[in-house]
Order: sequence, then structure tokens, then C-alpha cells
Amino acid sequence: MMELAFAGASGIAVLITYAVLMLVIGYFAGRYRPGARKTMKGYYLAGGGLGFVALFFTLYATQYSGNAVVGYAPAAYRAGFSWWQSVPFMIGIIAVYLLFAPRLYVIAKREGFVTPTDWIRHRFRSSATAILATLLMLWGLGNYLLEQLVAMGHAVSGLTGDTVPYQIGVVGFVVVMLAYSWVGGMRAVALTDVMQGIALLVGICTLLFGAFYLVGGDLGSVTEHLRQTQPEKIGVPNLDVSINWLSMIVMIGFGAAMYPQAIQRIYAAKSERTLKRSLAGMAWMPFVTTGVVFVIGIIGIQLMPGLSEAESEQLVGRIANQVAGINLFFYVIMILFFGGVVAAIVSTADSALLSFSSMISKDIYTRHVNPNAPERKQVLVGKVAGIVGIGLLLVIAWNPPSTLYEIFVLKFELIVQLAPGFILGMYWRRLSAWPVFTGMLVGALLAGGLTLAGAEDWHGIPGGLIGLGLNIVISVVGSFVLPHREVEDSDTRKYVTAEALDTPPLEEVQR
Repeated sequence: MMELAFAGASGIAVLITYAVLMLVIGYFAGRYRPGARKTMKGYYLAGGGLGFVALFFTLYATQYSGNAVVGYAPAAYRAGFSWWQSVPFMIGIIAVYLLFAPRLYVIAKREGFVTPTDWIRHRFRSSATAILATLLMLWGLGNYLLEQLVAMGHAVSGLTGDTVPYQIGVVGFVVVMLAYSWVGGMRAVALTDVMQGIALLVGICTLLFGAFYLVGGDLGSVTEHLRQTQPEKIGVPNLDVSINWLSMIVMIGFGAAMYPQAIQRIYAAKSERTLKRSLAGMAWMPFVTTGVVFVIGIIGIQLMPGLSEAESEQLVGRIANQVAGINLFFYVIMILFFGGVVAAIVSTADSALLSFSSMISKDIYTRHVNPNAPERKQVLVGKVAGIVGIGLLLVIAWNPPSTLYEIFVLKFELIVQLAPGFILGMYWRRLSAWPVFTGMLVGALLAGGLTLAGAEDWHGIPGGLIGLGLNIVISVVGSFVLPHREVEDSDTRKYVTAEALDTPPLEEVQR
């Protein structure tokens, strides 16, 4: 991150304030709810009782990292209006949620699911399929966490003007994150997400107003300036860009909806109505988040023309420096905004970490190592596993790799392979375990292989989407070809029907 005009002591003070608030929230989130620390459902799902505000903001913080705010504006600066794709692919995520989240919520409440793998195991009754799904999700979570740790270090270093070095910034906020997650679990994470989400929204909207003030116009005048100076950035994109546009909407829509931490938030909803209200609200957030960030990037073309690719990566910091110079109000908001960016990165990381530790605890330790472990021990094992996992990632993040973009893409390339088993399995009773297992494996190997070989796309179609296509073909054709049999204790008949899903969960009836 570039040197910020408002970096230094004021930045340090804001970061310390955010850190203290996170710790206080974590402490009170766990103090009056003893179950939050002792049971799997209490710790990892906030007891399944997240109301609308907490659920909405924790879904928001899970979907929008501070890294996306800092990284998407430069993409709009370089690509022009074709980067509007960042809005529909975020809407695509909500559309995919609506395909399966309400149904999954009903089943999860009835069966007491804690991790995403619980659905795969419940649906297919196949250990091999469940283990492969777990490994793909852990891989995705590990990459996701690493990306957040590196972004966290750079953000802290930039906001403090290198007074707090990159490595100290990462370690400091990891300790804070572990502390409040340890005492408060999902409830602490969700409540800190409320604070972080509000800070981020206020910050980017203020940055937008400040940027418009600096160019002395509105979006119409900015677009007219673009038409006169760089018409290629408002023109109709070529065929490859258009194909890539649609491909990314599909891949990110399905891939991001398969995030384990997002699926666990479906389980954590207080009621189906709360879940649907939260998703309805989330449908508007691409316009006020990635849409606003897109416009900031477009304004940057007029405000700071001629930046190289490397210089454009600092676009948000450069604009924020100028906005902070307008007057004291904008100066203060810009400090809070960049503090909010750091906090948003932390909030994204804590969600992934919590999901990572739950899967190690329930899907590996309890399932394969110690099936008779009491819940309190399962929670403890998950917490320790999270610390060990974050420690290993810190070793890599200490000297960050230079190819974070490839890590980001590979994460989606692999995790999107879960979609057929998750979504199709909810609607189609004939879908069988072994075709799903084979499809996931072949799709992941093909997508990962293409990425590692440097062939990331074919005429704009990402390797992950090619792998997903092959995955779907194998899953569907294999399920038709293999003799269909209902597993003896399978209950797909009970759930994969509209009548069964219309029956409210027992918890809602009792409530």
C-alpha cells in the first residue's frame, strides 16, 4: 500500500480503537452465553440464533473483504466499464444462495448440521465423497486465509506509514482475532462484523462523494470525459471479454456461494424468515459496495490519468489522500475508512478461521479420530487446530508470495466443484455418490492443472468453469448409467420433495 497522507499516529490510534472494540465485543458475546464456549452449535453457529441485523452484516462481511474494496477500483481504472461485471457477479452469488439456502436451512435445522460437510455426508452416505469435499473446502479456506493475512499486513503497514511493520501488523491482528474468536465464537465474529460492515459502507460512500467533489462533476460528465479521451473504455467489449464476463458471473456466483463460512451462516440463522430477509437485503449490496467502488475507479481515470498498472494498484490510497485534503471532516472519515478496511479484512479472516477449525474438529477429529469425544473437547480441539493452522499460514505470510492473484483464482477453481453435489443433490434424488465423487475429483484436477500450467482460461472461459462443466457431465451421466438404489437409511425421499420442504423445522414449530 502507498504512503497515505493521513498515516502515522492517527492511523495507529484508529487501529488500536478497532482492536479494543473487537476484544470488548468478543468478551461480552461469550460472557453471558456459557453454551457459546462449550457446545459445537453454540460456538460455531451462535446457537443457531442470529437475528436479522447480525446475520445480514456477517453475510456482508463474509462476501465483501476490505481487500475487494482496495483491489476492485484499480481493476475498473484499467478495464473501464467492462469491469461493471463486479456488480453482476456479486448479485450472482445471492441468486445461487436462493437456489439452495432456504432448503438447506430447513434440513440443517432438522438434522443439527454444524459444518457444510454434514450435508454432503447426510445426502450421499459416502465417506469418500465427504472426505473429498472436506479437503476441497479446507484447501479453499487455507488459501482464503493466507490472502487475508497478507492483505492485513500490507493494510496495517500502509495506514501507519510503516510505523507498524508488515509482519508486526499481521501478528498483532491475528492475536486480536484469535482472542475474541476464542471467547465468543460465531456470535463474537458476527457482532464485530456489524461494526466493521458499517465502517466500510460509510467509508466508501464518503470516498465516492469526495471523488465527485474533486472532479467537480457527476457520473455523466466523467463518462463524457472518458468518451473524449479513452473511448475504448466505454465501448462494447470484444467477444473474449464478453465471454469472460459471463463466465466469471457463473464461476464466482457458484464458487463464492460454496464458501464453507457462508454456508455455516445459513445454519446460524434464527429462522427461515430471518435468512430470506437477510438475503433479500444482500441482493442490494453489490450496488452500494462493488458498484460504488467501480464508480470510484472510473472517476480515477479522470482524476489521475496515465497511471501504470503498478501505480494504479494504489488508486484508492491516492484518491483517499486527495479526499482527506478537502477538509477536516473528510480527513477524519478517511482515517476511519482505512481503519475499517483493516477491520473488514480481519472480519473476513475470522469467519474463514472459525469455519476451518469447525471442519477440523467435526469432520476429521470427531469423525475419524475420536468419535466419542464430548462436545466441550471437540470445541477445544477446533480452537487449537485453528491456532496451529493460522500459525502455519503465518510462516508463509511472513514473506508473502508475489502471486496472490493466482492463489485467489485457484481457490475459486477448486471450491466451485462442490456445487453439483450441494445444489443438484438437493433437487434430484437420482444423483449418486460415486458420480459426484468422480466429478468433483476430475473437475478439481482439471481446473487446478490448467491453472498451474498457466492456461487459466480458454477464450475467456476460466479453467474452473471448464472443470465444473466436466464435473456436471460426469455427475449427471454417471447417475443415469449406474443402477439407482436408495441407500437403506437414506432419507432423500423425505427431503428432496416440495411437500417435505414445506414443513417448517421443529425448532420453529416449538418457538
